[in-house]
Amino acid sequence: MADNLTRSVLVVGGGASGNAVSILLRRAGIAVDLIEARPDWNATTGSGITLQGNALRVLRELGVWEQVEASGYPFGSLGVTGPDGTVLFVAEDIQTGGPDLPATLGMQRPRLQQILIDAVRACGAGVRLGTTVEALEQDAHGVSVRFSDGSEGRYDLVIGADGLNSATRAAIGISDKPEPTGMAIWRIAAPRPQSVTRTDLAYGGPAYIAGYCPTSESTIYAYVVEGCRDRASIDPATYADEMRRLAQGYGGVWPEITEHITDPKKVNYTWFDRLLVEGSWHRGRVVLIGDAVHCCPPTMAQGAAMSLEDALVLAELLTGGRAWDDELLQAFHHRRIPRVRTVVEASVQIGQWQLDGVRDADIAGLVGRTMNLLKEHP
Repeated sequence: MADNLTRSVLVVGGGASGNAVSILLRRAGIAVDLIEARPDWNATTGSGITLQGNALRVLRELGVWEQVEASGYPFGSLGVTGPDGTVLFVAEDIQTGGPDLPATLGMQRPRLQQILIDAVRACGAGVRLGTTVEALEQDAHGVSVRFSDGSEGRYDLVIGADGLNSATRAAIGISDKPEPTGMAIWRIAAPRPQSVTRTDLAYGGPAYIAGYCPTSESTIYAYVVEGCRDRASIDPATYADEMRRLAQGYGGVWPEITEHITDPKKVNYTWFDRLLVEGSWHRGRVVLIGDAVHCCPPTMAQGAAMSLEDALVLAELLTGGRAWDDELLQAFHHRRIPRVRTVVEASVQIGQWQLDGVRDADIAGLVGRTMNLLKEHP
């Protein structure tokens, strides 16, 4: 069995899970090449992200917690308001990462990505941007890869971390594809009103949900969730008008937020999708992680956390001295699938209750049960 110093891994995709697994494998002395299709490495994409304690726990393991803490906005409670802004109740968030980490931290998504990019660069992984896989050929000992730039490589393992529409997933014959849940979200980054010190959610009104999360001392990201519309029917030049129209139906700090919904290029419109590959997440020496095998609506803010946990668990198994074989990759799937399934199903259920107009749905109970489960080590 090869030791870590002679092993090599190709990571396909430079999002949260791909970056994280690259850092962890390099730390163990494994040679890592990371390729990312986008030339900008997604360093400027997105408005904000909500990271709960179990995600922060992985970021601490990656060695980037100090930078994340300095860049983000920690808080420990969640408010629920009426559409007019009246606070109905405030719940204390569960510290899923343990008592020494905040329950929740909001931050600007591009800032988190840049922190991870810097850590990947520093760890010594080989990085090629604007590059994709053209072909994969496996045998009992490794994977031969042909890249879009015409080069070729040979690896002991390929990790497909290339997101929701993973080309790696399709290339290895896993036919599962994401499915829309029936909801869509409008997002924008905006200045932080002084009174916003936590996430507040309003259920009902012109949309299903209107919410915001502080992402730094000076910024928030705000969002409204409505039913899916045909994306082709919405002119991107009207994105600010569409989001502002929905947001104007909400009170509290929303009028202050709405003043900043003016530039359609700063508004993001995305459908909610669900995906859970129930069967094995690998074929031979190619294994999938993150959104390539599971995604869920952000109703519990656990998407990035599940992807980061995948990276942590896979790296732990790969660096534990075991043979890199089918048994190890099956063990990865068996360890992750119950936890991921719980999160995906709960996240989808919360949205479905709203789509169905279920007024007595036990959202708080479902969230509490799920979050208590996530306190356990992944």
